[in-house]
Amino acid sequence: MKKVSGAILQRDGKTYGIMTNSPAGIVTPRDLEHIAAVGRKFHIPIMKITSGQRIILAGIKAEDVEPVFQELGDLAMPDLGPCVKFVQGCLGTEMCKWGAQDSIKMSSKIQGLINGKTFPAKVKIGVSGCQRCCSESQLRDIGLIGTTRGWIVLFGGNGGRKPRMADPIAYSLSEDEACDLVLRLLEFYKKHAQTDERTARFMERIGIETLKSELLTMIPYISLDKV
Repeated sequence: MKKVSGAILQRDGKTYGIMTNSPAGIVTPRDLEHIAAVGRKFHIPIMKITSGQRIILAGIKAEDVEPVFQELGDLAMPDLGPCVKFVQGCLGTEMCKWGAQDSIKMSSKIQGLINGKTFPAKVKIGVSGCQRCCSESQLRDIGLIGTTRGWIVLFGGNGGRKPRMADPIAYSLSEDEACDLVLRLLEFYKKHAQTDERTARFMERIGIETLKSELLTMIPYISLDKV
């Protein structure tokens, strides 16, 4: 069988899926037209919007994987092991009357900061512009929630077979502080987690007090009495 990298082997064991690169689910008419053209050219049988606000092109023949990647260009997101799978963002201040912070801007900024980074297991990030939490921030490995006072940052959530609510780490952060904290949390996780250990299981193992003593005490903008 032809060796394939960057694509996701499908359930049939023969065909592959390729995800689009669309932080916060934002696409342009040109993007959609390009993706549709690739689908028609390679007779791709399934194109679906995923829960992570991306589009998967599924049912691709092994010999077509590399040409599809080439045709999609920057619109393709190769699956290259344990990394940030997506940064999910809600409508935020641009399109939602409830938005307290610009979740789309924040999602794009975080995506740029973590591009190319690998971790012990996959990481999912949810950015919600208000406390209605439409991006499921409390069930993501990293969650951000916008308020009128700034950003809340959460860590260690999971919505899988063994759900876990993420731990609130800091409140009322500026955009720069929130981004800095996201990177610090991910680096700490990368350094101390076991192979294939998601952040939820990682936090269950080490506990919030360990996170406080080994990381959070060194961050000046965090009030530990609120964690």
